[in-house]
Amino acid sequence: MNVLFIILGILMVIGGFSCMFTPVLTFMSTGYFLIIMVTVYGVFGIINAIRFKRFGIGFVFSILSVLLGIASFCVPNMFLLASGVMLYIVAGWFVVMGIVDIYTSIAITRKAIPTGLWILQLILGIIAVLIGIYSFFRPAALAITEGVLIGIFFIETGLSMMFLPAIRRN
Repeated sequence: MNVLFIILGILMVIGGFSCMFTPVLTFMSTGYFLIIMVTVYGVFGIINAIRFKRFGIGFVFSILSVLLGIASFCVPNMFLLASGVMLYIVAGWFVVMGIVDIYTSIAITRKAIPTGLWILQLILGIIAVLIGIYSFFRPAALAITEGVLIGIFFIETGLSMMFLPAIRRN
């Protein structure tokens, strides 16, 4: 199992560098990812509705999700629309995570860590909110940044996966 983690970690790092060096292509691929997620969400929603015999609004949304996913694969360039939607989702995520960081730094971390490191979390939260707001008004700038951020995430996750077996042994 440890060898599998190391191999997957190496693949994640390679994929991360690939995303960082081709940020526009990575951005274009997020549309496909979003379409696949919506379709899978719909399929699992339908399965759960049938399994638990709940055919309410959740079932209707699941059917609509599957239909939207199928239509997105059939209509040419629909993934571009999904990629555009993804930009606004990422911008909203920046705002929400920034607000959470600001709240956490003021309400929790300041009391738990008396050294003043909570100020760093506060500053990073404010920066995240500003990036999110800026991204709502300049989504093209976020398109390139999104690919780089996904690449950094893959590299960080890959390194964690590679070193996880060594940490577990100690």
